Amino acid sequence: MNSPSDSSFPVGTLTIGKTFDFEAGHRLPSLPPEHKCSHQHGHSYRVEVILTAPALKAPGFVTDFGALVPFKKFLDTELDHQNLHEVLPFEPTSEHLAHFLAGWIIQNLEPDIPGWLVAVRVCETERSWARFDVEQR
Repeated sequence: MNSPSDSSFPVGTLTIGKTFDFEAGHRLPSLPPEHKCSHQHGHSYRVEVILTAPALKAPGFVTDFGALVPFKKFLDTELDHQNLHEVLPFEPTSEHLAHFLAGWIIQNLEPDIPGWLVAVRVCETERSWARFDVEQR
């Protein structure tokens, strides 16, 4: 029986993703008062973390999904059910949030996991999202 590491399988990069959720409110105070997002409102945020590796680690993972538990704990303790404009040091747009969360993962998880971060996507609704792509390293 062939294994995926056999030469009969294509060569490429393996990528995984994991989705996390949290609830939070925010407002964007730099917008004009007539803009709906300048007023307090909330979202059921969905955050997708995308990781890659050139080779799998035993038993066949890019990164064990269990290694992402600290990220979920961070979301739950620092952002869930918070007013994001009160707890973050920047205006909490989805774009800024995706960039911030990517930085958190690189600083706090990447040193201890075999894969590396490709992108973080933050969804405010089912139809609107922002994605931060990490530059090639």
